[in-house]
Amino acid sequence: MERARRRRRELRVVLVLAAAVVVVAALSLAVGAYSLSVADLLRTLTGQGSRSENFIVFTLRMPRFVLAVLVGVAFSLAGAVFQSVLRNPLASPDIIGVTGGASAAAVFGMLMLGFGGLATSFAAFGGAVVVAAAIYLLAWRGGVVGYRFVLIGVGVAFMVQGLLAYLLSRADLRDAQDALVWLVGSVSGARWVDIGVVAALLAVLLPVLWVLSGRLRTLQLGDDTARSLGVRVESSRLALLALAVALAAVATAAVGPLAFVAFVAAPIARRITRTGGLALLPAALVGALITTVADFAAQHLLPGALQLPAGIVTGAIGAPYLLWLLATSNKSGKGA
Repeated sequence: MERARRRRRELRVVLVLAAAVVVVAALSLAVGAYSLSVADLLRTLTGQGSRSENFIVFTLRMPRFVLAVLVGVAFSLAGAVFQSVLRNPLASPDIIGVTGGASAAAVFGMLMLGFGGLATSFAAFGGAVVVAAAIYLLAWRGGVVGYRFVLIGVGVAFMVQGLLAYLLSRADLRDAQDALVWLVGSVSGARWVDIGVVAALLAVLLPVLWVLSGRLRTLQLGDDTARSLGVRVESSRLALLALAVALAAVATAAVGPLAFVAFVAAPIARRITRTGGLALLPAALVGALITTVADFAAQHLLPGALQLPAGIVTGAIGAPYLLWLLATSNKSGKGA
């Protein structure tokens, strides 16, 4: 009875979140320097718009919104897996240095090797994988304990920030400015070819996550319980962490390190569903909602001014949550 009630509540939350994403989609596609009415937007989406309306909707605005949804899903699920596997609310790829590793590799490629476009994305993906592997190896002591992994990851994140500061200080001013825009994170300039790559990678990673979600739920019960249920704890933990790293790396390679999306999406989803479980689908929708709302706000927050990168808005959302989490943590080190 209780399980059925929780499922009904989670379903209601999913429907509300999906409806909110649709509303943001309509606003994102209709509002701008050239605004469209609801009737004009519907006419354009059904293939009956004028040439200018088609260009505005399908070439300028829709790719940006679709990419924001995809990276929001990827970041949020990466954070959910990290926090669940390591059983620590601070275990997020942007807190423990995974996206920082991607950023350092991408900026090194941009400033020192002259990378651009696809090469920068490959560098970011590789940087995330290398840093995550280093953290895992440094945290290994016959197994991986959540708090040790997080502490080592935070230390690595500081090292990466130092490297980034050095790279930026040695770069040409114009190149450094371009790198800073990438470091903040933005979905501007999205192209359908980039979206196709991200969508294809997610089409591979998300089914794997669905297959492994049962092991993830079992690991939440504790290592001893998981072993008694026949789960290979360390191999399952490694597989799930590798999957989370891949999700974070794909999103970071596409748009840069959008701050705090991975950190806040899953906790918000758990709070609004009140299930205390994984809530992966609600977390994915919360992540998509955060990124799309952040990008919409970044575009229209300062009328008449230059558009802001979406990462500025996500940082403004996530930083107060991090401070609140630290302020309300109990003596056991877990979020209140």
